[in-house]
Amino acid sequence: MPKQTFFNLSESKRKKLIESAEIEFARAPFFEASIANIIKTAGVSRGSFYQYFEDKEDLYFYLLEDKVKKAKFYFSGLLEKHQGDLIEALIELQSYFLHALSDEEEKLFLKNALLYTTHRVESSFTSIWDTQLDNEEFKKVGELINREYLNPTAEKELLHIFKMVSALAFNNLIEKTVKGLSDDEAMESFKLSMRLLKQGIYK
Repeated sequence: MPKQTFFNLSESKRKKLIESAEIEFARAPFFEASIANIIKTAGVSRGSFYQYFEDKEDLYFYLLEDKVKKAKFYFSGLLEKHQGDLIEALIELQSYFLHALSDEEEKLFLKNALLYTTHRVESSFTSIWDTQLDNEEFKKVGELINREYLNPTAEKELLHIFKMVSALAFNNLIEKTVKGLSDDEAMESFKLSMRLLKQGIYK
């Protein structure tokens, strides 16, 4: 997480630094991204940068987890929109990641994040759903799900469903990046996974 000095900056300075970092992480995967480019674009010194963040990784995961946090909020809205239909909400959320991000810079950031796939990157993405039973966010999401659509209604089973979906969604993003699938091709693949999950693979 950023140091308190970062949050003490004016909103315009924080925004400039974040925008500069997003430009650089969209330009190149994490291991190729340069602090020198970030601070040059942001107009801050290297010394100032280290007053705000521990290192490049600290800044990178702050950006990534902030995007995931926005996706969590968006997901709650989708559940309300689809009247608690978990599968339909998840399909639209995946669409948000795949091609509803109209900003090309956002798409490049996401692509580069997937090229730098580590356990921490995967954990950041899957934390949209993969939460603990006593987590307040999970409880809030759980309350929005229409249980009449589900066979397993126990909280423990619902959590397992979320873990399965998180793995499918993340794998879909990886598959799109590695195989060079179009947004529509990746979306069709994800919809098939969701249909199988919804219907079950046994009679």
